[in-house]
Amino acid sequence: MARYQSVLITGASSGIGAALALELAAPGVTLHLSGRDADRLAATSGACRARGARIQETVLDVRDACAMAAWVAGCGPLDLAVANAGISAGAGQKAPETPEQTRAIFATNLDGVLNTVLPAIDLVRAQPVGSDGWRGRIVVIASIAAFVAGAAAPAYCASKAAADTWTVATAVALRRERIAMTSVCPGYIRTAMTARNRFPMPGLMDADQAARLILRGVAAARIRVVFPWYMGAAARFGALVPPRLVGMFMKRLPAKEPLPPAPG
Repeated sequence: MARYQSVLITGASSGIGAALALELAAPGVTLHLSGRDADRLAATSGACRARGARIQETVLDVRDACAMAAWVAGCGPLDLAVANAGISAGAGQKAPETPEQTRAIFATNLDGVLNTVLPAIDLVRAQPVGSDGWRGRIVVIASIAAFVAGAAAPAYCASKAAADTWTVATAVALRRERIAMTSVCPGYIRTAMTARNRFPMPGLMDADQAARLILRGVAAARIRVVFPWYMGAAARFGALVPPRLVGMFMKRLPAKEPLPPAPG
């Protein structure tokens, strides 16, 4: 696995963000970690320090464009930036998302990605090309949900679809500038977000395993990383099925706990 000396991760207080931080933590590595939950972020930071990494932790909301731009600019130079923060509030057909939840999900999962990645692109663009042939690497954590319009979580699916499509399209042009950009579309990961799901989750994996798969794809400078592959294929097939039939299937799934969105 490639070694990065300076890394930025949003949503590092739990889930994939925390797992990536722990996987990357090592002597000589500086991790710039942000999240909205101070206690959980401190726990991640402490675990990373125990592995020898230097930690700069910041309690920050990715929806704040000005604060994010200032934070990202102050973290340079960067070998790797990961836009991971995300939320979900899908509650099934019997308890649809509220307007407030819909707006919060788009603000975090899409605006939050742009608030992270756009300043990171500007920062990395000014850096010299490294020994690996890249100025830096930028990662967006999307989802396999980006490939199908799931009626149980419409804002989540749509926001992840927008984030994935924008990342993949932008990555093509950035490669000419020697900036490697990767969209990551994982399936079900064992986190607080999926703990609310009361239905079977094929391919469910631990966050640390997901982190290793992500970093393997990033090291290879892949434009899109999808896992498990069969869940990605199933989602792609589902997108071809008439929406009415998909809706009939989704109605049979149990709802999530009717909780408000929580920081990712």
